[in-house]
Amino acid sequence: MKKKSLLALLLTVAMVSGLLAGCGSDGKKDATTAAATEAAKETAGETAAAGDVTTAAAEDATTAAAETEGPAATGDVNTVILKEADDKMINTYTVIAVNPEAPFTDADGNAVSDVAVNTAGADALIQFLLSEEGKTAAAEFGQAEFGDSLFYLLEDAPAYEGEIAEATEETKTIRLSTTTSVNDSGLLATLLPIFEDKYGYTVEVQSAGTGKAIAAAQYGNADLILVHAKSSEEEFVEAGFARTLEGFDSERLSFMYNYFVLCGPSEDPAGVKDAESVLDAFAAIADGKYPFISRGDGSGTHTKELSLWPESLGITKEADSFVDYTEWYTSANTGMGACLVMAEETNAYILTDKATFLTFVANGGVME
Repeated sequence: MKKKSLLALLLTVAMVSGLLAGCGSDGKKDATTAAATEAAKETAGETAAAGDVTTAAAEDATTAAAETEGPAATGDVNTVILKEADDKMINTYTVIAVNPEAPFTDADGNAVSDVAVNTAGADALIQFLLSEEGKTAAAEFGQAEFGDSLFYLLEDAPAYEGEIAEATEETKTIRLSTTTSVNDSGLLATLLPIFEDKYGYTVEVQSAGTGKAIAAAQYGNADLILVHAKSSEEEFVEAGFARTLEGFDSERLSFMYNYFVLCGPSEDPAGVKDAESVLDAFAAIADGKYPFISRGDGSGTHTKELSLWPESLGITKEADSFVDYTEWYTSANTGMGACLVMAEETNAYILTDKATFLTFVANGGVME
């Protein structure tokens, strides 16, 4: 589909979603510095000493500035990274196994029985992701194309060193409910074939925002989830939907991270690039009423975005919270790739994970 046709469709969806449903439902280099690791663990809900995550991230920002002398369009894409290297922009990923005895419901809240959860398959996939082979593949993803990893390992991420069971006829199909960032970035397309070829499983991927990915598991439609929103993950665990794998001491297994980045038109009319912090950058966008595309879908990215607006604006996931801002604030209620296309076509600002953004640029501003 051509970009402009896709934009028209997406803007229509955004307007209808905003009126009817609101916002939906709800480091660098394998943590080369202790400071980056501590900040990532804090975001993941681990106990961590205070640290300065900006040290490692600033190294990349300095390198980028030296290479480009400020924002510049890349190829056919005018949307560029304007703000990163901020400790509020850590993006941590967690894998959780679904509890087969969970209180599953349908979308209307009615109890659902006879849900079959493939615990053996979920165990195998989680064990692979936390194995040396799986973590190495994740850490190396993107190096060949971008000269750097797109995802980084937490320094003390949980590790699995035992045997991984091969698939049987009963366990071979695994249902993974996950966020769009690990899918749109191409990470899963790299990791899953390794796992499937070696152990004989077939992984069915459902990709949506974290809120919807978690909801799919609560409806009994997933064997495990891979998401990136701490508060939502904790609610999932507290509600009885998660289980702890043998050999681990927590339901939530946080093992990798990357960074959110604030992107926008290379002209940067809001002066985001020169803002002292990401909070100042968001305030400048709001003050100037510059176009902003919000995921609006209850995803981890959407949750992070909501935390960055000035509290005085009162922007939340509820549609009536931004009804006075629709002149510049668009709640798209869709995935990251589609939102990036919308931002590119409308010269808007957008918060995205860096991995998906770099993939978007490499694709010339087109997301399949």
